[in-house]
Amino acid sequence: MVKGRPVFSDVRQNIIDILYFMKKGYGYDIYKHYIKLFPKCTQRLIYYHLKKGISTGEIEIEEIKQEEGNYSWGKTVEKTYYKLGKNANPNMNKRVKTYFEKIKK
Repeated sequence: MVKGRPVFSDVRQNIIDILYFMKKGYGYDIYKHYIKLFPKCTQRLIYYHLKKGISTGEIEIEEIKQEEGNYSWGKTVEKTYYKLGKNANPNMNKRVKTYFEKIKK
């Protein structure tokens, strides 16, 4: 019997399904879609699973951008954009699919 945390996670699988329809997205954007579709969770949990997904090869970093804006902490923000990795297996969740179809309209 293997000890420790299981590698599979429902939260990470939901993130993979969301990224499948988004094609790419940054952490906070993924979080905003996640809380509309699934039970509430923290941003910290989303970022944990993005990082864990990178280590398992399910998620990859596409690019890191410095973007200008008017933020409480200053004028720039660094956004890390994620995409699906080679080990990702999207489930094609019907709830996620209909949600993104409604958004596109």
